Amino acid sequence: MKTAQVERSTLLLLIAINAVMFIVELATGWWAESMGLIADSLDMLADAGVYGIALLAVGTSSVRKAQAAAASGCIQLGLAFLVLVEVLRKWLYGSEPSSGLMIGVSVVALAANTACLFLLRKHRHGEVHMRASWIFSTTDVQANVGVILAGILVSVTASSAPDLIVGALVCGIVVRGGVRILREAQASLEEARGRRTRS
Repeated sequence: MKTAQVERSTLLLLIAINAVMFIVELATGWWAESMGLIADSLDMLADAGVYGIALLAVGTSSVRKAQAAAASGCIQLGLAFLVLVEVLRKWLYGSEPSSGLMIGVSVVALAANTACLFLLRKHRHGEVHMRASWIFSTTDVQANVGVILAGILVSVTASSAPDLIVGALVCGIVVRGGVRILREAQASLEEARGRRTRS
């Protein structure tokens, strides 16, 4: 099977996994009043968007792939800002997160993101649009572990603070991943333009 076909089939599976988990985590996070889950659900949505952008870039020029990666990085940063605003709102007005739902759904999300990493393992050193997808999935696993720990701490302390702190930390993880993708996209774009100038 050609590389482009393998990339397309992989990205379609990733989009499906992340879209389903976005719905599950957002609905549960809203019901459980958990900013950790809501933050992670928006991260899943960002990933689905990133994979969709990467899918559009498959088989196109190096410049187009770098531009697609840059767009996905901007999406990631924008969503991180929105989640941070909601974290601050919950901190001011209060919330009562359900630790059981936080832990249970985060374990499912962790399994989903581990499956995504397994699907992407052959592409992690590939072109920039696929490397961006790998970066997103690795940050997702970190976020899932963080929400699980927050759920445990919410249960032990009977406080919403761990959930809000982890929600803010997930934002930080998302920002770090977005910045890393933008840097790689910029480097790839400069390299592609340099090749075009020399030719």
